[in-house]
Amino acid sequence: METGQGHDRVSAADFIRGFASWRMQAARRPVVVTHHGKDAHVLISLDDYRRMGGPGEGQAPGAALRESQLLLLESVRDALILVDRERRIAAINPAAADMLEMAAAPLIGQPLRAALPTIESNLIFHHILRMIDHRERFSGDLPSLLRPGQWIHADLVPLPVGGAIILRDVSEAIAALEASDARAAALRAIDADGGIGHACISLREAVEYANEALTAMLGVGDEAIRRVKFSALLSVGRRAAFGEALEAVLRGGRPVRIESELVARDGATIPVALAIAERRNAYFSDGAVVIVTRRFT
Repeated sequence: METGQGHDRVSAADFIRGFASWRMQAARRPVVVTHHGKDAHVLISLDDYRRMGGPGEGQAPGAALRESQLLLLESVRDALILVDRERRIAAINPAAADMLEMAAAPLIGQPLRAALPTIESNLIFHHILRMIDHRERFSGDLPSLLRPGQWIHADLVPLPVGGAIILRDVSEAIAALEASDARAAALRAIDADGGIGHACISLREAVEYANEALTAMLGVGDEAIRRVKFSALLSVGRRAAFGEALEAVLRGGRPVRIESELVARDGATIPVALAIAERRNAYFSDGAVVIVTRRFT
């Protein structure tokens, strides 16, 4: 018997005569069985065999792997449709069935257009053909094939069977981007007007940004009021009202408009109206935006 690194080697004849001993040895590390001096077989423990992907008790070879793949397919939160090379549906997960509002079982083996009737006239169909015929991946946001006004994110992944179509509803994200673009456009319009001031302030009132119209009212540069509390720009008698209005906005989320007074660098008091609205990101409040317009009394 020869001992190699990580395993023992024994001839077939010696293995047969001492099977009980070699079986115990294989529980600790692999045993290589030779025939006419050449390696022919390897004896390993059942636990090692299962870790290598072999079937468990009562399972056919490959059954554990197929069961794991099925569980993974069903647990994916995105809609997932597997198609073969003839563009027939090979598998579909529950998330896809929910998105399509159709039962999954009757779709298996059906052409892809059975689930997505308009797909052949959609841009994504070209990419599906490229995925199947040329193993080309694709990822992008597209108008939904299912409902007007809905957007989906599509990932196309080539597979030996054909390919996987992974769909996720991103309508809310697209709407948020559109709303953000609209807000940015509104602020650009305010800046173009030239007579409307606006400032972004933190939860503690610190000025993070002020446009030229506001700094012109105050007679100072942007850097001079950066990180200064916005209430410090107001006359003393108006500061408490501003603090209460800001607290109400941050607590209730609704914009508030109040009358107030700015104090310019030269000490002049400027009657203004302040419109205060909350700034929020996806998780928490970022502070507020203050719109400043002159009051003519």
